[in-house]
Amino acid sequence: MSINTGLPDYELADSAVVTSPHELRAMADPLRTTILDLLLERAATVGELARAVGRPKSTVAHHVNVLLDANMLRVVRTRRVRAIDERFYGRTARVFAVGVLSGPKQTTPIFENGLAVASAESAAAHEADDLRTIVRHARIPAARAREFWDRAQALAQEFAELPRSGDTVYGYAVGLYPTDHPALPEPDGDTAGTSRRPPGAGRRGRAPVAEDPDAGADGSTQER
Repeated sequence: MSINTGLPDYELADSAVVTSPHELRAMADPLRTTILDLLLERAATVGELARAVGRPKSTVAHHVNVLLDANMLRVVRTRRVRAIDERFYGRTARVFAVGVLSGPKQTTPIFENGLAVASAESAAAHEADDLRTIVRHARIPAARAREFWDRAQALAQEFAELPRSGDTVYGYAVGLYPTDHPALPEPDGDTAGTSRRPPGAGRRGRAPVAEDPDAGADGSTQER
């Protein structure tokens, strides 16, 4: 079993900013998204990409050319095979960030909802009880949300660069979005008063613990 510790196996920029609808459309197609994702592992030929995605070489070649035209892929090396130069393609950046778009304003979404894509992709794992998810809500300023998203992106990049081994390809999804989830109001401010221990509380003010009918034999419950 081989383990690749240098991902990918070619030089590329840490990030690039996408600013045109042409570039957005190039990276929004599901098959092209898959190609970009595969090339985070290593450079590959059209033939290798076609075998990986189970599509004809002509189809994959078309999508590779679209990404080349959008400057999201480049030829990183070639190999001589039967008097033909076989090209290995790689990404031009690890992360493509969407900036301020130029040209006419886009009125319809170009990208699919990434969390919806992950939900559909993870359906089989959910049925097999092999899905790990957690959802949390917090009322925070927009600046703190941006800081937290930077950390989430760094963790996603760390996941993408893990050494390849084993037999299973895992998916990792992360999202941050505003909601209308309820939030507690600000406290009244009268927090200095004497608090009373609720009836039945333990020595340290703990509420009585009732047996969870949904808990397993070991007392564990599913986290969300």
